[in-house]
Formats: sequence, structure tokens, C-alpha cells
Amino acid sequence: MTSSEFILRNVRLADGAVVDVEIRGERISKISERIDSALPVIEGDGHLLLPGLVDLHTHLREPGKESSETVLSGSQAAVKGGYTAVSAMANTSPVADTAGVVEQVARLGVTAGLCDVFPIGAVTVGLQGEQLAELSAMAHSAAKVRIFSDDGRCVSDPLLMRRALEYVKSFNGVIAQHAQDPILTVGAQMNEGAVSSRLGLQGWPAIAEESIIARDILLANYVQSRLHICHLTTKGGVEIVRWAKSHGMAVTAEVTPHHLFLTEKSAEGYDPIYKVNPPLRTQEDVVALRQGLADGTIDIVATDHAPHPAEDKDCEWNAAAFGMTGLETAFAVVNTAMVQSGLMDWSTLVTRMSTSPAQIGGYQDHGRIAIGSPANVVLVDPLKQWKVDRSKMLSRSSNTPFHDLTLSGEVLHTFYRGVQVLRDGQLTGLKHE
Repeated sequence: MTSSEFILRNVRLADGAVVDVEIRGERISKISERIDSALPVIEGDGHLLLPGLVDLHTHLREPGKESSETVLSGSQAAVKGGYTAVSAMANTSPVADTAGVVEQVARLGVTAGLCDVFPIGAVTVGLQGEQLAELSAMAHSAAKVRIFSDDGRCVSDPLLMRRALEYVKSFNGVIAQHAQDPILTVGAQMNEGAVSSRLGLQGWPAIAEESIIARDILLANYVQSRLHICHLTTKGGVEIVRWAKSHGMAVTAEVTPHHLFLTEKSAEGYDPIYKVNPPLRTQEDVVALRQGLADGTIDIVATDHAPHPAEDKDCEWNAAAFGMTGLETAFAVVNTAMVQSGLMDWSTLVTRMSTSPAQIGGYQDHGRIAIGSPANVVLVDPLKQWKVDRSKMLSRSSNTPFHDLTLSGEVLHTFYRGVQVLRDGQLTGLKHE
């Protein structure tokens, strides 16, 4: 299906301007207060038109773990959530540590045709933390990988981390670190504190995250390379990143929607749906994360969409898998927690959920609404309240922690390269070719 030609009538941009937007082919051809044209019209009804959301942290599970998710089902979940680009983490089976695997993931994304799928390459062979993976081969492959991560595991060896940071400099790559000291978190199940003691669950100390963040910021600054901190969760971590930025260090950081919204108290019922890596923290941490996101200390929101089959969550807490789905709820969670609460305006949300992640990843076709730019945009009703229902999700997995919660902000239409892939919250069935 080729791209359409149409007018988006009466849409509001993040800066408050109400405009018409003309789309011809894959691109935005005109933006004006009023466009008189014979082209078909899609009525915006004054709703908010944003650049398509961009996720730098998505687990699509394929190849090898298709019972949890596939690139196709993950892409469907993405566009329902307003995303036009997602970054597929490397912890697949086989691990995405070679040019062949990252190219396979990229091809699956093109075949799905619903959004851009950018593979993330592993830092180490098999995610084992012992030997650098084929970073250059992946970077120079058809997939053109620029982000590398062992997410799910920490690159804990400081010498290996230094070498990785040095290696990616030659092609302007970035190392995305899962900050978790493995020695300090042996057997850890949830945030260390009064709640974990009361529940009898092994604690996960904040220092295990913060010590790696501090170490890697210093390493990256020493070798003058780019470092990205995955799923920041602690007040101390925010303060370390803030300090680094105040000294001009090249570090970026992300926070997940669930860490902005939920606390360790969710675990009090022993429901493994709330078991996640890194763990849900304290209310004090949540406040610090929200403030850090609002003031730019934390650069972006990333979903850490981590689907699991029911059997991996429908069991005792200690045996359950870590992780939560997030693509279909991220916009509403961030809108509810940050915009509707008055902590953040729409322009800042666009920066945190679209423009900045696109810049960090080098995704030039995303992150803006401008004449001549690709028509990767999403129309949302920011005030519409809706109840999360796991049975209606497009992901293959239903391990959302937000089931039955009412959130503000509904994604109405998603357009990918000029094709309407989501209409009134439903997939259109069209594919970009």
C-alpha cells in the first residue's frame, strides 16, 4: 500500500497553534492555518498532533522467544501506543550480537511495515560480559546499528566497559548500560527497605544502581565517548546524572513510565505483575524521577516493554520473570503523571518522548513536525480517560501493571510515513511497502 494524500484538518500542535497539515506521499507538504484543497480530509477536531513517539528500549523477543512477542505483534502494540519507531533490545535467542541477527530483526521490521524497527546490538558476545561482540560489523551492516546494550545484564567489568566505550567512538555509537552491580544484587527481588523486610523478599539496594552509574559516567568522560543510562530509578541516580551534566559530560538517561507512576508498595500483595528489573522504588524516588524528567536531567522516557507469557508471571514471586509491558500505555501514563499534574507541558513531552530519543538514536526521520519531514505523526485526545484492559492489548503478552487503572490520554490515529496505520484506536490493516 503506497502512502496516501490527505489533509489533517484542525489539529493542535504542541505549542498551541491550531493548523491544517497536508500530507503528500510519505512527507508533510504544507502546514497552514487553513488549507483549501480537493484532497480527502481527516478531521482532527482540535485534538493534539504530535511527532510519532520514539522508544529507545523495547523488547520484541524475536528471534527465539516468539511466545512472548514478535516483531509484528510488538509493532502493532507500538502503533496503538502512538510510536512510529522502536529500538529492539538484543536479548533474543540467538542474541543480537552479530551482523546477521541484527539484519534479521531489521528485515522483520520492514516486513511488518507498521513502524521503524531499529535493532540494538549486544555489547558482549552472548550477553556474557566476557568478550566484546562484533560492534563494528553490526554498525556497518545493513541494519546500521548505533546503540549497543546488554540490557537485562550489566557490563560489570570496568575494563570491558571502557573498551566498548572506546570502540563505538569511531562510528558515533552509544553504549546503553543496564546499571546493576551483579554482586550487590545476588538473589535480589525488590527494592531494599522496610517493605522488602516486611515481605521477606531479598532487597535490591539503590547503591547497586548508583555505583555503576557513577563509574560509567567517569569512564565515558575519560575516553570522551557517549553513554546512555537505561531505566534510571533512584533519587541518588538522578543526582549523579545531574552532577555529570553540570560538568559537561556526555551522558544521557531514561526513565520508564512504570517507575514514574508506581512504587515498591505495589509488591505488598506478592503479585508478580509488579516484579521488574530494576525494581519499583520509593515514593521519594518517584518524586525525584518526575522532577528529573521535568527539568531535563533525565533526557527521555523509554518503555522497557518486556512481554512475558502468562506462565512466567502466574507463579510465586521468587520464580516469576522480571518485566512489564509498556508500549500501549506509555503515553497515557506519562500524560497522567507529568502533563495533567502540571509538571510538564506538551512541548516538553514531545522532547522527552520523540525528539530527544530520535536524536540519541540518530533516527533522522523522526521527532519533528515540519514541512518536508516524513509524516510520522500521532493524533491524541489528551483529556480522554480510559481504563486499561489487558484483554484488549495487541501485544502477545498481557503483563501490564496498569490493568483496571484509569489513565488520561488516548491515542486516536497513528501515521507512519504518510500511511494511517491506526484509525480511531484500531489497526487499519494497511502496510507500508
